[in-house]
Amino acid sequence: MAGIILIFTAQFLHMSSTTDAEYGGADGQAEDVIAQLTDSTYEPIAEPFWEPPSGEIESLLFGLQAAFGALVIGYFFGYHRGRNTS
Repeated sequence: MAGIILIFTAQFLHMSSTTDAEYGGADGQAEDVIAQLTDSTYEPIAEPFWEPPSGEIESLLFGLQAAFGALVIGYFFGYHRGRNTS
């Protein structure tokens, strides 16, 4: 397990030091495509009721959502696996 973590850490450090890439999500790309298709005249019909104060908080919330989903799915599979073996 430590070897796998070491490999991924080394790969991450190498990629982050040799590339000048910006990580962006699908939302930003979708906004660009919509702006191109509508000549920047599109106005959203709804606004978010709360925006996270920073990108880090947004990433944290996304990670927590993914972890909660994995927990629910893991519980479901574990429960049914345990029920079927007894």
